[in-house]
Amino acid sequence: MTVAALGAELRRRLAPLYGDGEARAMTRMIFRHLKGWDTTALAINYDMPVSERMLRDTGVILRRLELHEPIQYILGEAEFYGMTLHVTPAVLIPRPETAELVDLVVERERRDDLRVLDAGTGSGAIAIALARHLPFARVVAIDVSEEALGVARRNAGELRCRVDFRHEDIFRWEPAEGSLDVLVSNPPYVAESERGEMEPHVTEHEPALALFVPDDNPVRYYRRLAEVGARALAPGGGIYLEINPRFADRVRGLLEEAGFTGIDILRDSHGKLRFAIARR
Repeated sequence: MTVAALGAELRRRLAPLYGDGEARAMTRMIFRHLKGWDTTALAINYDMPVSERMLRDTGVILRRLELHEPIQYILGEAEFYGMTLHVTPAVLIPRPETAELVDLVVERERRDDLRVLDAGTGSGAIAIALARHLPFARVVAIDVSEEALGVARRNAGELRCRVDFRHEDIFRWEPAEGSLDVLVSNPPYVAESERGEMEPHVTEHEPALALFVPDDNPVRYYRRLAEVGARALAPGGGIYLEINPRFADRVRGLLEEAGFTGIDILRDSHGKLRFAIARR
């Protein structure tokens, strides 16, 4: 079997499950992971025979994909903000919308030596991206999961990026008054009643702790983040939140109650209300 024939077989098997575009993207990811080939190298080696080991390895990956396991967990890595991050089932797979949240912070916070908190860091994606793109920023990142922090520390170490990772529960942690310039968070925000609308590769494999909130209190994290931000942010400091579009008005209300000003609810690239931004 040639590289071309193997690629065609992967796409044929994956397209009914994931769609043609996603199947092609997954095929490219598999070849890059197993052979280190980019799109150009893949085209150059189009007619090369495939080894028995390659067939065996792709077969294992394919079977796991057919069981709806996310390809990022299978390969152990995900692309985010120009970085390759390690991911495990202990952390959420970074989404493009979260990269847009990072964009908003980088575009609007250009002072040197900013004191930044990433609350609920998971893989460390947001914290590491901000540490790399904000001039001389001092970034603290917290998470309630020690396993997630292990992944985040590994990512920061391999990317040679300085972030102060701490095992903390946002509902118990009390940062010092005026100790922050930026608070950013992508907290759990999917209501339990929305679980049935989600794809099985998400609900069956990604950590529920980082995804779901109870239907009777879906904005519990935003209420707490608003409280923390109102106290810990220095005057003029910014809070940047990724949100569930269903609860945009409620998040705005919480920020208003906490005394924030200049509140903006912004849409993501798909047109959904996805971000809440405000000033202390």
